[in-house]
Amino acid sequence: MHFTENPVYVLGILCLMVLASIYAGKTNLGKKVGPALLVILFTAVLANAGLIPSASNTIALYDGIFTYVAPISIFYLLLGVNLQSIKKAGAPMIILFLIGSLATTLGILAAWFMISPEAVLGEDGRIIAGMLTGTYTGGSINFNAVALEYNFQEKGILYAGTIAVDNVVTTLWIMVTLAMPALIRNFLPDKKVVTRQATIGEDDKEALDFRSLAWLLFLGVAAYYISELISGLFPKIPSIITLSTIGILLAQTSLVRSLKGSHGLGLYLIYLFLAVIGAYCEIQSVIELEQVGLTLLLFTSIAVLLHGVLVVFFGGLFYRDWEMIAIVSQANIGGGTTAIALAETFGRKELIVPAILVGTLGNALGTYLGFLVVYLL
Repeated sequence: MHFTENPVYVLGILCLMVLASIYAGKTNLGKKVGPALLVILFTAVLANAGLIPSASNTIALYDGIFTYVAPISIFYLLLGVNLQSIKKAGAPMIILFLIGSLATTLGILAAWFMISPEAVLGEDGRIIAGMLTGTYTGGSINFNAVALEYNFQEKGILYAGTIAVDNVVTTLWIMVTLAMPALIRNFLPDKKVVTRQATIGEDDKEALDFRSLAWLLFLGVAAYYISELISGLFPKIPSIITLSTIGILLAQTSLVRSLKGSHGLGLYLIYLFLAVIGAYCEIQSVIELEQVGLTLLLFTSIAVLLHGVLVVFFGGLFYRDWEMIAIVSQANIGGGTTAIALAETFGRKELIVPAILVGTLGNALGTYLGFLVVYLL
């Protein structure tokens, strides 16, 4: 066995690339790209240089990460979904977020029938549509959940290309939502909705301790096993849906709420999964993305634009608080982090915690909507 195929060596390199992406993500340039895309790029360079295996000479370690690590990482991230606390976001934010989630789904479906991306993307088109529905409802957790069910992650270059297009469109949407309130006010004055100050506990949940680690490892393995058993009994129900549902239900228990570090552990495993995605990105496959990349960009842009039109129309109809509408739309498209940045920029401090909370609601909802779109198409 050549040293580059030794699973211990490869795992060490993958872990090193995760570390490198975390530190690189803190630089000025890295902040614009994000550690998730950086870890893909770093491992892609190493794989194409022959320093670690790629898609054409894959090893069992990669399959193990796809099969076990990635689904369990999603389970850990969902353990932070406290449905009880979401009500603190207040009715206006929750209703607007649900409108935004529905607008995302309708936007994806409408864009599908407008440009017929399946002509270029083939069978992959409907899976990508489901992944994008998930990510524009609740973020990358849902994006990866849909991808894993259809083994889409094994199409390394197309998977990475979809992430890149997603990043471009998300960045553009940040600019749109920043400008949205001021532009719309020129035509239709707004009226700010009074939202009570919501708070969430700061109990150092990320400080992983030994007890928490022991529980998290057991729960992750047990939930995965149970989801596989249920999938065997009911083959039409995707196992990742069952695993996600178990995670959300467990997240409501006092035991799981007392555990620390589930988010950090889940995020680390997600980065390890993305590192393997990078290894699957072979340069000779890039040429194939030319027309596919343009189709992806057009499809995604139209879907997000339609989301925006629907959110502005229905949000204006019910509330007409353009800043709140922009923040909620950003929570859908870009996730809680960019929504917080928008709230800070608008000086709406009272909307920071609600933005976090509705983002959590998106984590719970996005996977279900993503699979719904795949089935509809």
